[in-house]
Amino acid sequence: MGLRGNKVMFGFSRTPAATAEVLSADGWLRSGDMGWMDAAGHLHIDGRSKELIIHGGFNVFPPEVEAALNAHPQVVQSAVVGRPIKGDEEVIAFVQHAAGDTPDVMELRSFVAERLAGYKRPAHIVLTLALPAAPTGKILKHRLLGHFADQLPAT
Repeated sequence: MGLRGNKVMFGFSRTPAATAEVLSADGWLRSGDMGWMDAAGHLHIDGRSKELIIHGGFNVFPPEVEAALNAHPQVVQSAVVGRPIKGDEEVIAFVQHAAGDTPDVMELRSFVAERLAGYKRPAHIVLTLALPAAPTGKILKHRLLGHFADQLPAT
């Protein structure tokens, strides 16, 4: 998404390279968000371009996969990331569940299969009682692959 207006910044102080990455010469701010406008003029944000997973040549938006997983009654919350593998990316899901209420991975796979196209479905689902999070509660996605490396097959 690009934004332009009299409230958009002029750039970063003393960092022209960083400014050039996000601000075009004609004043458009590249937000890093990906979205679309519907017929009524409402803006819908699909996610961040940095989080986009490209699997088999198709775009996979983690929030869409997370929404499908989060609709399952045993899922507290989930986080989805891409993992590089042989010139591609695979979809990896980390699913938090309540203590004593562990979902069956095969049942989760069937559940998301009814809601997602094949290329969007997770290659691996890791179940956990807690996802690494900041004090604000935001899931620290950049830590997931390292934190749960022992539960994933080697690439």
